[in-house]
Amino acid sequence: VNGRVITKNELNYHLTPYRQQLNASMPRKGPQYNELINKARNEILDNLIERELILSEFRIRAGDRQLPAYVIDQEIDRQVRELYNNNRSEFNKALRQAGVTSAQHRRETEKKLIVQTMRSQQFKNSTPPMPREVEAEYHEHKSKMRDITGDALEFHKIYIPKTDASNPLVTPETQLQLAEDIVARLKKGEDFEGLAKEHSADSYAQDGGKVGKTQRTDLSPAFATILMATPTGEILGPLEDTRGYTIVRLDKKHYGPTPPLSVVKSLMESRVRSLKNKDKNDRWINRLKANAMIDKRI
Repeated sequence: VNGRVITKNELNYHLTPYRQQLNASMPRKGPQYNELINKARNEILDNLIERELILSEFRIRAGDRQLPAYVIDQEIDRQVRELYNNNRSEFNKALRQAGVTSAQHRRETEKKLIVQTMRSQQFKNSTPPMPREVEAEYHEHKSKMRDITGDALEFHKIYIPKTDASNPLVTPETQLQLAEDIVARLKKGEDFEGLAKEHSADSYAQDGGKVGKTQRTDLSPAFATILMATPTGEILGPLEDTRGYTIVRLDKKHYGPTPPLSVVKSLMESRVRSLKNKDKNDRWINRLKANAMIDKRI
């Protein structure tokens, strides 16, 4: 885009959280998995192209000006808190999996903040949002702005390990098939606790797979995201990790605290302003595209 390359590493960096969730929820991968990954990759690439167009505009206006370091630090802290359960180790692991260094991630974060600033400047003279519009936007999205480190879950689980040292006939494929058979039986109405006592291979089996109230931060980010998006009472799985397959029945969700409107008012005003000025934004982006040199090849 205008002589600047959007690399595969950048693309993978943005794709990694979604890929981790998909890997966990679709152990067999297959055509549907590939279709979803390709769709997400193309959407991310389009967003990165649009982002680079706006960054080009920023460089024309601002030259070598950069954002203050503390602003970038605050955003990275937010990402660790909200996307990785406040687990810095999981955050660093995700960077490594994406082939991105901490320095590269910092640059990516700075780009994101610059784009947000440019968008807000683009709409600064637009029609201001009405108080009722801001309040309506807040009530619609306030649950997404909660402190997710305060989330907790209650659930039942059945854990099927991929291998068994005492039985060489046990393979990841046979165990996945067993897990899928158990899910089918559960969905036909069989007793979860009975099947957990019979098949589960963890410390919860003797209690019928019952897991007490567990903080979201004690689960892997991918599993936590999947479970929080699952309706209570639903059978979920098999979910895959490196060691085995997990079947879950979600019993109850506990949500972290939501910030009051007074704290996030400026953010809500910005969201409303963007929605009200979508046509203006589209015209702006189309003008940038018309004046840009874009070579889109993966």
